[in-house]
Amino acid sequence: MSNSIRFALLSALIAVVTALGLVAPAGAARELDPRPSTEELARQLLDLQLRSRGEVRVTPIGTSNQQRPVWSARVGHGPQRILYVTQQHGDEPLGTPAALKFLREVGIGNDQHQRWLREQVTVDVVVRANPDGHEHNWRYNYDPDADPEFGEAGKGYDINRYHDPAVAPENNPATEAGLIRRHHADFQPHISVDYHMQGRYVGGDGREITASLMWPTTPGVAEEPLNLAKQVSVVARSAMDAGGANVSQYPGGDYQGIARNAYGLLGSGSVLIELSDMGPEHEQFQITSALDSMHAIAEATADGSVTSVDPAQADAIPPRGEPIPAATTRAGD
Repeated sequence: MSNSIRFALLSALIAVVTALGLVAPAGAARELDPRPSTEELARQLLDLQLRSRGEVRVTPIGTSNQQRPVWSARVGHGPQRILYVTQQHGDEPLGTPAALKFLREVGIGNDQHQRWLREQVTVDVVVRANPDGHEHNWRYNYDPDADPEFGEAGKGYDINRYHDPAVAPENNPATEAGLIRRHHADFQPHISVDYHMQGRYVGGDGREITASLMWPTTPGVAEEPLNLAKQVSVVARSAMDAGGANVSQYPGGDYQGIARNAYGLLGSGSVLIELSDMGPEHEQFQITSALDSMHAIAEATADGSVTSVDPAQADAIPPRGEPIPAATTRAGD
């Protein structure tokens, strides 16, 4: 299907949704919902395409095992390509509302800065990569027949263990991971950033860690994408800390099926960002912190400043530290 036909069909759908009163009028205040429903996510994406006059291009990259769309939303048309992925783990939601706000702030409007950014970069967001996991409020996708190496029998696969470059997307047992692999191959991003959530930890200085990040750690990643991933990590950490965060290194594993490792092997500057699960009273702050990182990465890529960062600064980011007793615990990566 051509882009013009796809846009026409989506525009017709938006017109119907608008007529039914399901799309907010222009200028209406929108509260950031930390866990938008599947239906609300679709409405917001369609609203973005409508209000941006097509600057935000929305399309499904496929469907989950329970036939929910896995959405891509793309903004900009510049030569530098960035891929953001949110909510591979269904119960780690806060990257998704941050991505929606990023798309709105970059795509809706036509001021000089927005035009410049859209001319320099193309940012593609896989918004809520695991919609079935979101619905079931669990980490995995939905596959009751699964007996996985990574996941839980009778529930599904941990899709962030199934990005191994050695496995063709069509042979991937974790449906959504296969969709992301194929989408990555089609888009060929220079930078890939994967947003997750972790438990609560304290740093060596006694302050609570609000987020952690890490670059590829698997053997075989080439020097250029590894250095770029470290440069992106420094940019993201600086922006988040400037907004009041306390960002550490994430002690992740080196298995090549993890997205940050797999896409590093495939040539992207690949970064993991884990927002700490600090409770409902901190959710808006954490959404804003993720949003800060998205803007900073896009802008540093657009003006080229990301490549002037010393990658060694990433190695100086302090380690995460110990869990906070009785705090929420989550599995890694």
